[in-house]
Order: sequence, then C-alpha cells, then structure tokens
Amino acid sequence: MKHLGTTSRARRAFLAVFLGAALVVAFAGTAGSSSGALVTSGTFHAFAGGAGMDISGNAHMVRTAGGRTIVDIQVQGLDPNTTYGSHVHAAACAVGDADGHFKFDPAGPPAPPNEIWPGPFTTNPAGVGNGFTIADGTAGPNAVSVVVHAPGGAKIACADLS
Repeated sequence: MKHLGTTSRARRAFLAVFLGAALVVAFAGTAGSSSGALVTSGTFHAFAGGAGMDISGNAHMVRTAGGRTIVDIQVQGLDPNTTYGSHVHAAACAVGDADGHFKFDPAGPPAPPNEIWPGPFTTNPAGVGNGFTIADGTAGPNAVSVVVHAPGGAKIACADLS
C-alpha cells in the first residue's frame, strides 16, 4: 500500500469529517424515535455566484434531543486547495439566495455560538471539501438551508434541508 504522506492537519480534518458522518448516521437511525432527534438533509447545487462550477454534495443537520445541533457537509466541484465559508441560513435556497444566516438569538452577534458554521473548510487538490460542527443549542424551524460562500463572501452553493 502506498503511503500518501498525509499531514497532521489533513488527518485531523479527515477524523473530524469521519466522526461527524458517524454521528449523523447514528442519530439518523433515531429520527422519529423516542430519542426526539430530528434529521434533515439536502443536496448542494450552484447559485449564480457559482456559475460554471459543477458543484454537488450533501448537507445533514441533526437536532438532538439533548439540545445540540450537528451539521455535516461534503461539497465537490469547488476550486482545489481553497478555503470556503459555510453557514446555516434562515431561508430556503430559492428565497433571496437563502437570505441571511440562521441565528439562535436574532439580535445576537453574527458569529458562533449564535450562528451555526460548518466551515470554514479547505478543499483538497480534487476540489472536495468537508465541514462539520456541533452547536450548543437546538436550531429553530427557520434553520432550513446550508450555504457555501466563496473566498470574499459570495454565495456560490446551497442545500435545502428537509
């Protein structure tokens, strides 16, 4: 087996994504059960800001009965070796390019822990990126999409969560 020279940062990123996916899978099996966890997911598509990019991938959100929100994303078709932002948004993708960021407290600051950010994340040489976060608090019903932002802030991709 060929050793690919994985860096410590890459190993940590892989581990975070792997553990995030494992948590999503674990909680997905409990959706609708007595645990009270709610799982939503969606598929990424490009916004006008991502025109010309073959963006795809998936987003998952788990609202746990214990009062946490877990968000895991995997996006491909992005520029290689580039850092992107990603945030849970308060409107569907088709509504004003998903409007603004979801906030636990609408009057609170525009950053975690008041917002849910599964990024920033950096893509690999193939243009694949993974983001993951666990927020303290259960996202409200208006946390309905995840948006990927290009460097500089333009909204380039979105996934509606249903």
